Amino acid sequence: MKSGKVIVLCAPSGSGKTTLTKHLLDQKIFNLKFSISATTRQKRENENDKIDYYFLSLDEFKAKIDNNEFIELEKSL
Repeated sequence: MKSGKVIVLCAPSGSGKTTLTKHLLDQKIFNLKFSISATTRQKRENENDKIDYYFLSLDEFKAKIDNNEFIELEKSL
């Protein structure tokens, strides 16, 4: 198993996480890889399933939670 470090970008929607992520990924010296998140929200016009996010139905998402398929999970109140 390879080991490494994880960079987590966490901020409110519209704050520039995607812009910063794309910039960092373009810096080849860092040798970074993108981890794709899962969401139940609707896909936006410029987004692609399995590239930007895994777009799941609520039932699919709940099944993955029940099967412990996520490394981490944020539950809204």
